[in-house]
Amino acid sequence: MPAPSRDITDTVIAITGASTGIGAASARLLLEAGAKVVVQARRRERLDALAQEFGADRVQVVVGDVQDPASATDLVSAAVDSFGRLDSMVANAGIGIYGGILDTSDEQLQVMMRTNFEGTVWAVRAAVAQFRRDPGAGGDVVVVSSVAGLRGGADEAVYAATKFAQVGLAGAPDREVRTEGIRVTAICPAGVKTEFAIGAGRTEGDPELDEYLLPEDVAHAVVTVLQQPRRLRTTQWQLWSMGQGS
Repeated sequence: MPAPSRDITDTVIAITGASTGIGAASARLLLEAGAKVVVQARRRERLDALAQEFGADRVQVVVGDVQDPASATDLVSAAVDSFGRLDSMVANAGIGIYGGILDTSDEQLQVMMRTNFEGTVWAVRAAVAQFRRDPGAGGDVVVVSSVAGLRGGADEAVYAATKFAQVGLAGAPDREVRTEGIRVTAICPAGVKTEFAIGAGRTEGDPELDEYLLPEDVAHAVVTVLQQPRRLRTTQWQLWSMGQGS
């Protein structure tokens, strides 16, 4: 008999980078599965639209930039203040800037490194700290990384480095906090058809994007990980569309 899915109704899930793409799709699928979400991004109007659709009793909005360590503590505090607890953190925020190793400015690289890596560190730390305030309750951390974090590619050296860092970050806490009932998962999709990196190495309307994963595909993986029975965990999940070579 297959293991029954864990019911995530009324669980409280924080999501960074939730205004578009994978983050927005994850928020929507989690809400449809019965969860409550606390969503964070820099653009309030997109987050507010989600809150208006599902209601303030299910969605709380926190505006913030993950480059700032305070954004993570603000996100966790909003979950606890609004819903009384935090059950899961989805560290999804990220940016991509593609080009040769010398083709991007120092400032662009610094923003990408701070967003993709440091932003994930702050989210993971804030979540684990909150989980430990309620010993025995456990919790989930899902890091949305990339297959670029498993194998570097041309024209994405620094981007890939930030994704390798995310994969390493997820793997280490899994070994550190598993005995406390805290699960840590790295989800590593291949290319996803979103506005990600449009104008920074990708071109809107490029037919190649039609072969990519959809954000809902990755969101399905996020929901599936969180619905696993507590007795098991997925530490890493690669996703490829059928149209993409691996």
